[in-house]
Amino acid sequence: MAIAGDDVFFASAAELNAGWRKGDYSCVELTKAYVDRLERLGASHNALALSLRSEALKKAKDVDGERKRERFRGRLQAVPFGAKDLLAWPKHPTTWGAKPYADQVFEQPATVLKKLDAKGAVLVGKLAMIQLAGGGGYRYPKSSLTGPCLNPWNKGHWAGGSSSGSGAAVAGGMVGFALGSETSGSILTPAAFCGVTGLRPTYGLVSRAGAMALSWTLDKVGPLARTAEDCGIILEAIAGSDPGDPMSAGKSFYYAPQFTRPMKDYTIGYAKVDWEEWAEPETRQAFAAALEVFRSLGVKLKEVELPDYPYGPLVSTVLQGEASSIFEELVSSGKVDQIADAKQAAGLKAAGDLSAKDYLKAMRVRSLLQAAFKDFFYELDMVIAPTRTGVASGIDVALDAPRTAVPADRKRGISGHVPAGNLAGLPALSLPCGLVSGLPVGVTLMGRAFTENALLAVGQQFQQKTDWHKKRPAV
Repeated sequence: MAIAGDDVFFASAAELNAGWRKGDYSCVELTKAYVDRLERLGASHNALALSLRSEALKKAKDVDGERKRERFRGRLQAVPFGAKDLLAWPKHPTTWGAKPYADQVFEQPATVLKKLDAKGAVLVGKLAMIQLAGGGGYRYPKSSLTGPCLNPWNKGHWAGGSSSGSGAAVAGGMVGFALGSETSGSILTPAAFCGVTGLRPTYGLVSRAGAMALSWTLDKVGPLARTAEDCGIILEAIAGSDPGDPMSAGKSFYYAPQFTRPMKDYTIGYAKVDWEEWAEPETRQAFAAALEVFRSLGVKLKEVELPDYPYGPLVSTVLQGEASSIFEELVSSGKVDQIADAKQAAGLKAAGDLSAKDYLKAMRVRSLLQAAFKDFFYELDMVIAPTRTGVASGIDVALDAPRTAVPADRKRGISGHVPAGNLAGLPALSLPCGLVSGLPVGVTLMGRAFTENALLAVGQQFQQKTDWHKKRPAV
């Protein structure tokens, strides 16, 4: 039977799998419909790096054969998905979003893609990204081999970096879910800007083997999807120990919503200054409404402030030190001048000037920060804050232009949760929570290491009381 209407493109991954199991459509039909849409809309939004039509349809035929034999592999079987183009897929280019690597081909798949393939999920395409995942610091959304990734809610605005293609593809119903990566905000930002749900896992929980390295001690791979439930299902499939990643935590993850604690047992830290002063004026009403929904769940809200550390300079120093080693050959060969952003090229060149003393000093302070966060979460289960203080910027707006006024009393609140959480290796979940002038905003829950189930439980309760995750852009 043919796929009729657009509803299927905005179904959750769990719903897509359930429809296939019931026989509402075959995996071949579903995959063809998604590939057609991804090739059409992905190209018009600069979200598609590479279509994998032929391989995807072959995989889909095999998956349908498994249904006939009643060989069921889990809740992602038959679901079409996309992957950020820093994840290797054999015999096809993995460009890292940058011209110097446009013809780069690997023989082995990234571990996360191998795991999803084993579950019967169908990889339909590689998704656009900011070149080199932003290493060196970029100034404009056009810093990509595919051009600026356009937001499905408004093509005059950015989808968010560096996993921009992953956010746009999920938001526009081009894939059932996507994988992105985060070093300092690259899952949470496109999730918020595109109105989808994004999960940054605890550092080391998901293997990075076969993924481009930007910062060995900061990089994480995680899902962008329609719902918190989807993120839990996907994380269960991709998490686990991997000898191919020397920083693997050696832990697995089992998504267990059936063991959710009562909402009244959760204590969530928040700071008024985040919602009332750090947030841009036009977004404050949407954020206030979202906070009231969390109150209505029965959770305990406790006003707190993040430990006092220079999060921005610390994450910049760590990233600079590690990226300078990773991209040393790119710089020394002169090929760095081929990348699309002059500021980024200059940043990569300058990264080599960082002294070992400064890098080690930053890592020493980082260890103190990590200890401070263990104390910080002693009486908290998680914290909540706006993911980003405003909506997506215009595609021609410089990303280093100032946007948000600093509160008069300069209270930190939890506004630095993105660099702080990445330095401490903590999990975070971004949930869509409103539309402002037709563009999405999101709210983030961040918790202790390896407490993804708690974040997902609260996130799922929020999504049962709201419908922001069900909103569709007019693509």
